[in-house]
Amino acid sequence: MLRLEGLSKTYEGGIAALDSCSLEFARAEVVAIIGPSGAGKSTLIRCINRLVEPTAGRVVLDGGDLTAMSHRQLRRARREIAMIFQEFNLVERLTVMENVLSGRLGYVSILQAAFRRFPPHDIDAAFALLDRVGLEGFENSRADQLSGGQRQRVGIARALMQEPKILLVDEPTSALDPKTARTIFELICGLARERGLPALINIHDVGLALMFAERVVGLARGHVVFDGPPAAVDEAVLTRIYGAADWRQTLRREEPEAGAGSARREAAS
Repeated sequence: MLRLEGLSKTYEGGIAALDSCSLEFARAEVVAIIGPSGAGKSTLIRCINRLVEPTAGRVVLDGGDLTAMSHRQLRRARREIAMIFQEFNLVERLTVMENVLSGRLGYVSILQAAFRRFPPHDIDAAFALLDRVGLEGFENSRADQLSGGQRQRVGIARALMQEPKILLVDEPTSALDPKTARTIFELICGLARERGLPALINIHDVGLALMFAERVVGLARGHVVFDGPPAAVDEAVLTRIYGAADWRQTLRREEPEAGAGSARREAAS
């Protein structure tokens, strides 16, 4: 279980990105975090694993206070908190397989990591994940030879190689075209559900959030202004989060395609 208690972050110059945000994620569910630029979405995600240090408040994961941990304790805790980045964060000169296996670096010795020597069961798991995300046969391709959609698939596989307790996802579709964005978002949601993982996904695309998430958290000016199911998101809620606009087209909900397996058909994207 993950619990955020009065989480706040103020940057230099007195810019308050988060102001006393309290949330609880007690079960495996896909949670979409929405809000305008500058609302604090990325800061919230990054405060959880302390890529950004909170100014105040606590982040409690399974009873352990992440905000009170030493750097050594935090390194160990981060093995159980996987993150998928907007910018992919791959090592461009390494192969797809090497990038995916880097998700196991927290579990092998320094010598094994230096020579990229991983146990056979890790290699088997990496091949299985590459197949699942639609990248079968790409294991020897360099990361810098891939398209944006393919790079994000590598990032997804790398995150799941950690065998995490929770999945943090920061704007996974912002650099992708609409078709690929939908496929990638559907894939992330499907994999989180398959593995029984809580997934917190910061996303700008409200339509995708309403289509695939089980819970929506809305941020505005660093405050949580909505927390509920997608069905409860209406024009009044979106106005509270983003401001006044004609939200009727955004609220046209489509039924998701059956299963997330359709993602592998888009592996060339």
